Amino acid sequence: MSTTPGTDHLARFVIMYETPTDIDAFERHYRDIHIPLANELPELRRYTVSHDATPVIGAPYYLVAILDWDDMAALQSALNSEIGRRTAADAVTNLARYATMRGMILQLNDI
Repeated sequence: MSTTPGTDHLARFVIMYETPTDIDAFERHYRDIHIPLANELPELRRYTVSHDATPVIGAPYYLVAILDWDDMAALQSALNSEIGRRTAADAVTNLARYATMRGMILQLNDI
């Protein structure tokens, strides 16, 4: 299947966390506070996580979270929403104190 210019495709937000300095505190906050916040993001279709991802190239990450929306407009709208701003602030204020994190937004196209 080829892509059609101008057509919206699945949009994905990927967040990668290095090993936390305090795993128990990180896990407790992530599970009890952050996941419930993120699950309120408008039009979120799927939220999955993987612990201890096996690297093919580069260093491993402790946790990788993958959030999916139907298209880029829905993802951007969710991140710019009030709950999106609260979720981002929670990550920066509370999770980043335990672990370095990296993130990226992807537009997935069938080929």
